[in-house]
Amino acid sequence: MARKIISIVLAVLVLVFFALFFFLPVWKVLKGGVLDNNGHFTMFYLLEVFRNPIYLEGLLNSLLIAICSTALSLLIAMPLAWLSDRFEFAGKRLLTGALLLPMILAPFVGALGMQCIFGRYGVVNTLLEHLGLFEPGMGPDWFGGGFFGVVVLEALHLYPILYLNVVAAFANVDPMLLEAAADFGCTGFQRFRRIVLPLVMPGVFAGASLVFIWSFTELGTPLMFNYGRCTAVQIYSGLNDLGSNPMPYALVAFVMLFSAFMYIMAKAVFGRGGNAMLSKAGRATAQKKLTGVPQVLAIAAFAAIGLFSLLPHLGVLGLAVGRSWYHSVLPSGLTFEHFDAALGHSLTVPSIINSLRYALIAVVIAILLGIFSAITIVRGKGRLGWLLDCLVMLPLAVPGLVLAFGYLALGQKGELFHCFDPIQNPTVLLVISYAVRRLPYVVRSAVAGLQQTSVSYEEAAASLGAGPLTVFKRITVPLIMANLIAGGILAFSFSMLEVSDSLILAHKAAYFPITKAIFELSSLLGQGQALASALGLWTMVFLGASLLTASGILGKKLGALFRV
Repeated sequence: MARKIISIVLAVLVLVFFALFFFLPVWKVLKGGVLDNNGHFTMFYLLEVFRNPIYLEGLLNSLLIAICSTALSLLIAMPLAWLSDRFEFAGKRLLTGALLLPMILAPFVGALGMQCIFGRYGVVNTLLEHLGLFEPGMGPDWFGGGFFGVVVLEALHLYPILYLNVVAAFANVDPMLLEAAADFGCTGFQRFRRIVLPLVMPGVFAGASLVFIWSFTELGTPLMFNYGRCTAVQIYSGLNDLGSNPMPYALVAFVMLFSAFMYIMAKAVFGRGGNAMLSKAGRATAQKKLTGVPQVLAIAAFAAIGLFSLLPHLGVLGLAVGRSWYHSVLPSGLTFEHFDAALGHSLTVPSIINSLRYALIAVVIAILLGIFSAITIVRGKGRLGWLLDCLVMLPLAVPGLVLAFGYLALGQKGELFHCFDPIQNPTVLLVISYAVRRLPYVVRSAVAGLQQTSVSYEEAAASLGAGPLTVFKRITVPLIMANLIAGGILAFSFSMLEVSDSLILAHKAAYFPITKAIFELSSLLGQGQALASALGLWTMVFLGASLLTASGILGKKLGALFRV
């Protein structure tokens, strides 16, 4: 009885937190888009989004970015996941591990590197000029207009999420089904199309939904490419008129409704409860060892994707350590002066300290809420655990752009969060937004740990007279400590590199997190891009070490953290 009461109390605490800091901002956004000045319901503002050619163009462009980014991510991830699941070849562990590297660089930072490589006076055009294919300065701007650059960078950053999901889906296909199909003459591509593909679609759609929502609402990358004809940038540009113009509310409301629709489709139509995932494979698929030409082709496929996906990283590295990099194949000379200048800039060190403080407090909150939620989900009975499981995963479906806009609206004069006004000091709302956005990672890690730990240990301690708090501190927490560390590392790392919340909520330089500092530095004339790249390189090293540590702790379960 005591365990049940505690479970209910913990669930209520989490629900109250979500009511205040998740549902209330979301409701504020919805209300602002569907109520007129007199508080009456109206569809005028939402319909105006479709009637106004500028807003309509932004929506169509955002939708096209999301479709193209998801399709390109799938085109990259699906063949690699199939090769990884079915075949064994030399260097496979190293090559598959390298596929996670694109996640260590925020795409809006990678835009600096890609422009240096594919810009009008970048590396590619310089090489083509040396080959006599173009006159000096006459080569094309490969990412001209911004759209293509946004799509490519989003796909290169997000395809690992799809890859992790698809690999897990392939691993759950029971080989006995494939053998049965072969006995009836269904082999080759026909077997893949009729047997394998339907079985892995839940995993594919789970990852694709997250990639679609992420790229549909991405703010930093279009800003860096000066691509203002998309909804996220239009919302960002309308923040100054927040008190008098209802159209930003309508835009954000539409973004949220559309994202929620994608989330519902992922859960209801292709969710993990589908027929393809009723049980895991009874035994592992026997992998065929490749030799000779097939092995070389498999290695080449992984290496080609890996090298191309590292181009943004190499570009950022070149900008950070080169004296200059303009109209040349390689940076002209090596130097560390950009790092010294970056550390000496008034924005840099305070922004690093701010981000460390914001992320650390957010992780503490996320871990506390994550443990409470995981215990209710795994150890609780009935519908309460299922309801809480769905609730804590909702932040993956609601874009950071929506939540940040909601917090900003609630921070206006006369609103509930006015005491936390982000215009004056965004610390509280930034911490809470980081905690809410990264809570799913902690919950999924804690749930995985509890599912692998028998409840008999806790029951035995209780039977010997240990109280619930003692059992929690001395039995439950130590048993899942590795999972909590892994989830906490990921939550901390991605909080450090959060873009939408940081750009929208931080207004004064004294409170800038590191991503806002990088964005501001990149717009400075002269050495601005080099300083931003030097700061971005630090984030690459930091997040790379974090992902490596989390991957070592969670192994193949890492993909479960990036799933709606």
